[in-house]
Parts: sequence; structure tokens; C-alpha cells
Amino acid sequence: METFNTSIFPKGEKAPSEYFFGGTAWVHLLKPNEDELNCQIGNVTFEPGCRNNWHSHGGGQILIVTSGKGFYQEKGKPAQALHPGDIVNILPNIIHWHGAAPDSEFTHIAINPNTQNGIVNWLDPVTDEEYLNL
Repeated sequence: METFNTSIFPKGEKAPSEYFFGGTAWVHLLKPNEDELNCQIGNVTFEPGCRNNWHSHGGGQILIVTSGKGFYQEKGKPAQALHPGDIVNILPNIIHWHGAAPDSEFTHIAINPNTQNGIVNWLDPVTDEEYLNL
């Protein structure tokens, strides 16, 4: 199992277990959504096998992978493997999930722009069948 502890940011608070499955995730808020910039930025660390529920963002989302191996999948499309340096641009209201590979921790910076259109709309968990079918 690969583990990475190279983040320049603290691990942060445990993410809500009702939205993350298969392990624990931590979120360290780098930029709260509290001013006219309409943007929220967080550093998210996933344990191996942990992923978030299907969800969408009214204003879209940008993921910047900083360590480990993970996956990103849009509803109805094949999953794509993610590695450090990868950037994922997610258009508004696209249903998707992201998380760690079964054998690796995974960390990304999540940028939620245009928060005036909504930050996140949580949906159903990614099932073991969907996850193990990567």
C-alpha cells in the first residue's frame, strides 16, 4: 500500500461520513467561501479505498492532484486514473465522484468557483460494485 505524507497543509478535519465511503477523508479548508470572490478551496486527503458520493457543483469544480493515486468518474462515463500533477476541470452540474485507489492514499486540492450558484449537491454513495469495476 502506498502512503504519502508530503502535503504542505495539515490534514484538517474528518470529512462527513455520510458523504464519504470506504474509509476516512480529511478536509483542510484553504480558502473559505466568505467574501466577494465566490470561491472555496480545500485540500482533501483520502485513505486508500475512500471515495466521496456521487455529487455535482452548481458552479463547477477544479481538482489539482498533489499526491497518491485516485480516480475521477462522471456519471455514464468510464473512470479515469489520477496521479500527481493531473488537473480535472468539472463543468457545472456534472454528476461525478472522486477518491483514492484501493491501494493508495490520495490528496487533491478542490477549487469550487462560482459558489453563488451552489457549492455541492450530494447524491447517492458510489457502490462497491461501481468502485471495484474501475
